[in-house]
Amino acid sequence: MKSLKRVLAVLMAAAMSAVPLAGCSAGNSAAESTGSAASAATSSASAQAASLELFSTKTENAKILKTLADEFHTQNPSITITISSPQDAGTVLKTRLTKNDIPDILAMGGDATYTEVQSAGVLEDLSQESYVSDIQDSYKQMIYNVQQDKEQKLYGIPYATNASGVLYNEDIFQKSGVQVPTTWDAFMTLCKTLKSSGITPFELTFKDSWTALCPWNSMAPDLQPDNFTSDRLAGKTTFAATHQEVAQKYLQVLSYAQKDYMGTTYADGNTAFAEGKAAMMINGNWAISEFKKVNANFNVNLFAFPASNDSSKNYVTSGVDVLLAVSNDSPSKDAAKKFVSFMVQPENAQKYIQDQFAFSAVKGVEQSDKTVAGVKEDIANGKVANFPDHYYPSGFDLASLAQNFGKNAAAGMDANKNIADFLKQCDQKYDAANVS
Repeated sequence: MKSLKRVLAVLMAAAMSAVPLAGCSAGNSAAESTGSAASAATSSASAQAASLELFSTKTENAKILKTLADEFHTQNPSITITISSPQDAGTVLKTRLTKNDIPDILAMGGDATYTEVQSAGVLEDLSQESYVSDIQDSYKQMIYNVQQDKEQKLYGIPYATNASGVLYNEDIFQKSGVQVPTTWDAFMTLCKTLKSSGITPFELTFKDSWTALCPWNSMAPDLQPDNFTSDRLAGKTTFAATHQEVAQKYLQVLSYAQKDYMGTTYADGNTAFAEGKAAMMINGNWAISEFKKVNANFNVNLFAFPASNDSSKNYVTSGVDVLLAVSNDSPSKDAAKKFVSFMVQPENAQKYIQDQFAFSAVKGVEQSDKTVAGVKEDIANGKVANFPDHYYPSGFDLASLAQNFGKNAAAGMDANKNIADFLKQCDQKYDAANVS
């Protein structure tokens, strides 16, 4: 199947073939000059009067985006912004790309879908915008790293970030007399202590396959070789050669989960965890609002998954949950840029992260909610590692592979065979998805 870039190239070629080639005459130069002046005038006007579409790949942030868009409209009455936030937004966006129907503004994650959009050449370079210096360097680097050829330009402005690790019940920890672990050995000792006291260490929700990625995304950045993602993309290494420790520790975590972790949904697991039926859950800050719906007084916090015995290597898994990008073909590009500038103002960035229990890529904008205090310092200091699956090809369904890995463990498969089969499948499926 042709890649997105090839489809776009065909469309572009078709469009170009319909345009007559200009000759090198004085008349053409005058026309070009006139056209440039008209274009500049149109561009100036577009910042004053415009109707923009803001396309979000997250349905859960549509309400706060509309609130902020309405505030922007109040300050800029001639600019109207409509929010689009469809189900299966990634697929919808890719379809629109093939039709050259690019929304004026994009709010999306810094993941493989962004890589496809950026590599198609449809986004405006925002590197020279004045607010870029107000964005944390660690998150700008994450965007560079997922762009085609790791280009050092910002086609997307990091806006909201997230954090994944170990969510824990503070009341259970206090009553059990245990401390937050900072190394793998201390982590396993904690699990043994809790289990011996009749407390289920982990509530896992593997009936929903995406949650099976959470332990992997927390461990892999701490344990895999530094250049793994680029070397794997180039075919210089394999999961089987580098991720044995990740897989082994993954199985150890499963051994401390509730019995029916394969049959537990995300919703049911959130309820059980908020009701105090387990001490920990491996997931992210986005789950906290779900806990609070069940138990408004739930004392929960978050710590970095301690996958290594070297605490300096145990990063908070944190990625760009939302970046803001502008179509380079928008007829109202200046107005779209003006909105992005409005969004990154500290007071507006603060409103967004408070509504979403998220973190901010804008310097000085801090998440004050106590439920994530355990990772606040690491995030502020840039001790973060991106979600490894953000670097995988978009067609590589590691979530389903990890879910099956857990299913085999629950069924009693020999651990060595399960690990070997799992990593082999990872390499096969990765190679199948890694097509240009």
